[in-house]
Amino acid sequence: MREYTIASQVCVYNYDELPIDERELVDIARESTYHSYAPYSHFYVGAALRLRNGVIIPGCNQENAASPVTICAERSAIFAAGAQYPEEPVMKIAITARNDNGFMSNPIPPCGSCRQVILETEDRFKQPIRILLACENGIHVVESIKALLPLQFVGESMI
Repeated sequence: MREYTIASQVCVYNYDELPIDERELVDIARESTYHSYAPYSHFYVGAALRLRNGVIIPGCNQENAASPVTICAERSAIFAAGAQYPEEPVMKIAITARNDNGFMSNPIPPCGSCRQVILETEDRFKQPIRILLACENGIHVVESIKALLPLQFVGESMI
């Protein structure tokens, strides 16, 4: 048997410690939760990403009674960016969530499907995406989705 350890670095900032451009993303992600359509879960997720050209694309979760066709906030933003700006890499994404009682106390990381889409976006543009997970207990930041998805499946995995 062989064993190894995989470790990830997460930095936690107070909102005021973030640069202005990242505070703007967090603010837009929080605002985007109010555009969520979540009549079943009452779990409202917002995202905001910044492209290399400076454009900000918001996203929010959209539920459906046929739950497989539901889309998460992160994927709605990334797919919108890809449709509108197909040659622009995503540089940063802020993600936050709330329920009927308010914003979550702890960070809400992307689900597995969103992690894979973020990974594919990083791989496509050969550019890490800084991820800001905003919650009441600070902004938890990782420098790449690889910190949250340490064993990756990408195109070269199939060669």
